[in-house]
Amino acid sequence: MKKLQNVPVGLLVALILLMWVPATAGAQSGPPPVGGPLVREGDFAIRLLYALDLGSTDDEVEAETRLGDVGIIPRNGWIADYPVTPDILGELQRSVVDAASSRKIQLSRSEALNRVNAVSDEFDLSANPYVAGQTYGPEPPAEGYATPEDVNNYYAEEGAPVYSYYTPPPDYYYLYVWVPYPFWCRGFWFPGFFVLHDFHRHVLARNKVVFVSNHFNDVKNSRVFRVDPRMRFSGKTYAGIGAPRSQNFIATGVPKSDRDVFNGPRARMSPGMANPPWGTPGTKSPPPWGVPGAVSPAPRGGEKVAPHPRAATPPPRSEEMRTQPRGEGEVSPRHGGEKSSSPQGEGSSSTPSHGSGGTGGMGHGR
Repeated sequence: MKKLQNVPVGLLVALILLMWVPATAGAQSGPPPVGGPLVREGDFAIRLLYALDLGSTDDEVEAETRLGDVGIIPRNGWIADYPVTPDILGELQRSVVDAASSRKIQLSRSEALNRVNAVSDEFDLSANPYVAGQTYGPEPPAEGYATPEDVNNYYAEEGAPVYSYYTPPPDYYYLYVWVPYPFWCRGFWFPGFFVLHDFHRHVLARNKVVFVSNHFNDVKNSRVFRVDPRMRFSGKTYAGIGAPRSQNFIATGVPKSDRDVFNGPRARMSPGMANPPWGTPGTKSPPPWGVPGAVSPAPRGGEKVAPHPRAATPPPRSEEMRTQPRGEGEVSPRHGGEKSSSPQGEGSSSTPSHGSGGTGGMGHGR
């Protein structure tokens, strides 16, 4: 016991994560889907609070606040409408183990980790952080990953996903930013994932329509804040509920913006909105596709959507017309061993090397 007490806490956390990964490697079979599962941080916080025996509530702000009080937070705090991506799930796993280590929650490290992972499995989030030099079981063949044909068919039929583990088709590549966070998913290794620069989606979750978005409105001052996925991963972004005080976060200039802006109700009308968002509590009408002033679904498979004859078409903005420049410093593996440049931005880092094995589709398998 005396020897264990001298072991650094960070090393213990890594060991616990390693013990858990092999046990869950076979929980789900088959390659990960092209489109990552969309789970709001707010919904995840409600379930996680209950799973850790910290209380029960249907109020996501209250759940996020209670978790933040014991240090269980993503790197930049809780933002209810932001999706739980692989890097955020890894941050939550580590913060839960840290909370158990410091006795902020009455659970052992391993039990706390098991519970947060049970919640992630409940939402079909099967990502686990990659630890350098570790592999688990035999590597699946390269054909085990989704093929380029599978990826192209998904984009043609379903449209561009909010985030994906696989390289987007060339026509969609400029829409995405590369987040270099290596992880395991269903026994498959990925060096990172792609996220849309901008997204605001309706999602059906637990029999209710909710939003997944990285755009947040300051209604009082008619301002909009955008959480950049790469900057969030690098620690240089806006702060949500529970975020520690740090100069790394970008100041909004709005008092209590962590609650009033990034976790404020979506029911309030934003400047320039013709109608409340579909799915807002109190609205009973179906989505007004094609109605003047409403949002139309994205074109699929290259088709073009003609504007409604009575709807005014706004002029294109320069930011919407400019394609994302190709990055020079980092490389993301493509299907069949090709390599493609990732979108360039601040905080970029090179994709980690994954040994001498074959490149396959997007990474190694276990």
